[in-house]
Amino acid sequence: MAHTLRDQDKLIARVRRIRGQLDGVERALLAESSCAEVLRQLASARGALNGLTAEVMEGHLQGHVVEAATEAERRAGGQEMIELIRTYLK
Repeated sequence: MAHTLRDQDKLIARVRRIRGQLDGVERALLAESSCAEVLRQLASARGALNGLTAEVMEGHLQGHVVEAATEAERRAGGQEMIELIRTYLK
């Protein structure tokens, strides 16, 4: 996946921010924070994870479907994306 290698530093930074958000959820639970505060932090982490997922999906579509070198590669990239979307939506 050339797009994940090309954007690796940016993607890793996003993963680290998400990890930090989840650490914040853990701290909030340990500190017995209010349910509302924990839910706000969970929503933020979920949004960040969804954003990362969308970015990687977009990179896959761009690199393996839109800019595919051959029709066979385009079909394979499209089929792989269909399978990934099915898994993601479960």
